[in-house]
Amino acid sequence: MSQEGLFPDSAVAGQLKSDVKDKRSRMSRVGVVVTGVLGGSLVALYAVAAPFLAPALRKVCLPFVPATTAQVENVLGSLRARSGTLVDIGSGDGRIVIAAAKHGFQASGFELNPWLVWYSRYKAIREGVHHSTSFHISDLWKVSFAQYSNVVIFGVPQMMDQLELKLASELPSTAKVVACRFPFPTWVPEHTAGEGIDTVWVYNAKTFKSHLQHRMARKTTPEHESTPDSHT
Repeated sequence: MSQEGLFPDSAVAGQLKSDVKDKRSRMSRVGVVVTGVLGGSLVALYAVAAPFLAPALRKVCLPFVPATTAQVENVLGSLRARSGTLVDIGSGDGRIVIAAAKHGFQASGFELNPWLVWYSRYKAIREGVHHSTSFHISDLWKVSFAQYSNVVIFGVPQMMDQLELKLASELPSTAKVVACRFPFPTWVPEHTAGEGIDTVWVYNAKTFKSHLQHRMARKTTPEHESTPDSHT
């Protein structure tokens, strides 16, 4: 009688162990493949989505927060009697620029995040306003806004005082500035529209440019020392 006949249980047990080992090996290889595919998908998704969710690197951090429908309506309502050129500083996904173009403006957007600029250009083509819009990848501090008669800004408090000086020195006196979410710290608004997070503040360039001139004049004018009274 053969050894297999003498020890049938041992042979079966050995075969079972071999089958289990092969099964575990196959499952391990499948797990590695699945993990690799899933990891690659997550990396690709992050590469596409991260620029939309995270702020681009800039002098002052401007996180991408899309304008609400009410904000867009308040901006355009505040400029309904206006025409000409319009610029959205930190244009995000381009919705303000595209809406303004549909209302007859020659509208431009400046945005440091290239993904958002490319997406905005695509949206402008899809909406049929690419001939009256332009989107630029640029840091707002390196751009002159002297050519624009209407300015829209979704800023943050940390940048508004610096932007006051920049706009007051560059814009023509006929310009209007619309600030969304946060007002300028020293300018007096001509009027406001909306409420809560949808509030917009509208400023007249003639007023804030005059205010800047007065401030500069006070800084450059030397203080007169008082002269003592003469005695006879």
